[in-house]
Amino acid sequence: MRAITVPVPGGPSALVVSEVAEPVPGPREVVIDVAAAGVNRADVNQREGHYPSPAGAPSWPGLEVSGTVVATGEHVTAAAVGDYVVALLPGGGYADRVQVDEGLVLPLPRGVDLVEAAGLPEAVATVWSNVFMSAGLKPGETLLVHGGASGVGSIAIQMAVALGSTVYATAGSADKTSFCEQLGATRGIDYKTEDFVAVVDELTEGRGVDVVLDLVGGDYIARDVEALAVNGRVMVIAVQGGASATIDLSRLMAKRGRVWATTLRARPLDERRAIMAEVREHVWPLVEAGSVRPVLDSVYPLEFVATAHKRMESGGHSGKILLAVR
Repeated sequence: MRAITVPVPGGPSALVVSEVAEPVPGPREVVIDVAAAGVNRADVNQREGHYPSPAGAPSWPGLEVSGTVVATGEHVTAAAVGDYVVALLPGGGYADRVQVDEGLVLPLPRGVDLVEAAGLPEAVATVWSNVFMSAGLKPGETLLVHGGASGVGSIAIQMAVALGSTVYATAGSADKTSFCEQLGATRGIDYKTEDFVAVVDELTEGRGVDVVLDLVGGDYIARDVEALAVNGRVMVIAVQGGASATIDLSRLMAKRGRVWATTLRARPLDERRAIMAEVREHVWPLVEAGSVRPVLDSVYPLEFVATAHKRMESGGHSGKILLAVR
């Protein structure tokens, strides 16, 4: 079968269409014939050699797919051959077929196109595990999302609004801040022309926000602390702005605040299963009701994966970038 491998780390041209062995399901695994795969910033990092697959996962990129179950292990009970599904993966999604633990597989939500659904698993699991499971965002609280026009950001806005929170979102242009507001953000903040700390201070009348979802890292962390309300929580899920940060601990202590950094793909399998179970219980009804939807920027054929990565790296996208495999 085809897979997009990275024989030598590098730029988009490092992505190569290769022939690899067909996946075989373990006792509690399924094999999915892939309809589409999501493109994530983590895939770019992996292509560059900075974020290898965890042990036991395929060495090529791809953290989420949609498709059809074509084989199941002998102890699988959660899916059957012929089911339309989505799956969260530790790697290997850029391929014709994938094998994955049944606990990381969810049924295709009613009313969602099979290709579009590939834009859900990674973003939804990331947002739910960080914003709701870890940070404990509650109805009536306020969320600040950095990178609101990204795939994760666009889902975070929708989920938080659907569950009763006020959302502010940073983005890098007037078009993107408008995009965030169309998704439900009360205010889009153009980080290139506005100071998000000052804007948050004005919007909240000096109170600050309860939770920050930070995809930037670097010097944003200190500013996140300034934007926090008392008992506020900062969830750091990416370091596009740098992996090092300096913060004023006295300010964090005065606010009784927390800064928490997480990853998803390398978590123990039981943790990822638990996250997906909660996604099915709490988020899938919102998706099926139309309150949360995959927002697509673009869809490229699998063999145009380099173009998809260039689109991701350009920063010009709003919403998810997908690879159509079938």
